[in-house]
Amino acid sequence: MSSPDPVEAIAAALARLRGRRMPPPPWDGPPHRHGHGHGDPGWMHDHGGHRGGPFGPPPWAGGGRFGGPARLRLLEALASASGPLSVSELGEAVGVDQPRASRLVQQAVEMGLVRREADPDDARRTRIALTEQGRSIVTGFRGERRDAVGSALAAFSDDERAELARLLTKLADAWPR
Repeated sequence: MSSPDPVEAIAAALARLRGRRMPPPPWDGPPHRHGHGHGDPGWMHDHGGHRGGPFGPPPWAGGGRFGGPARLRLLEALASASGPLSVSELGEAVGVDQPRASRLVQQAVEMGLVRREADPDDARRTRIALTEQGRSIVTGFRGERRDAVGSALAAFSDDERAELARLLTKLADAWPR
C-alpha cells in the first residue's frame, strides 16, 4: 500500500483545522463594554464568522452576514461525510451553534449548493446533502487549495513534506471540538 500524498494530507489537515474554534485563553475574563476580555487586543476572536487564514474564501463565497468561510466549511463537511448529515451534525462539524447552522443550510439551499432529504430512520428529521453544483464548488476549491499548498511546499524536501503532513494530521485529530 502506498503512503498518502503529503500535499493532499496537509491540505486536508489545514481544512479540518480551519473550522475549529480556539478555546478562550484562561486570562480572558468577562467581556468589557467593547466586547473583549482583559489583555485581549480584539483581533484574536472570530467576529461573525469572518476568519482569516492562508486561504481566503473564493469569490463566489460572498461576505454577507453569514460569510463565506462558514459556508465553505459546511460544504467541505458534507463532501467529507459518508452520507447526508443533520443540521446538528453539520453545526458540530463546522464549529457553529445549531441556529447558525440552520441559517447556513437555508442560505446554501437557496443558492442551490445543498438539498434537504427525508431522514430514512426518522420521518420528522431531514438530512442535508450536497447538490452537484455544491460538489463541483468543493472539488474546485480543494484543487485550488492543493495547488496553493503544493506551491508553498516547493522548497521542502520529501521527508519534510511527509513529516509536516504527519504532524498536521496529528494536530487536527487531537484538536478539541
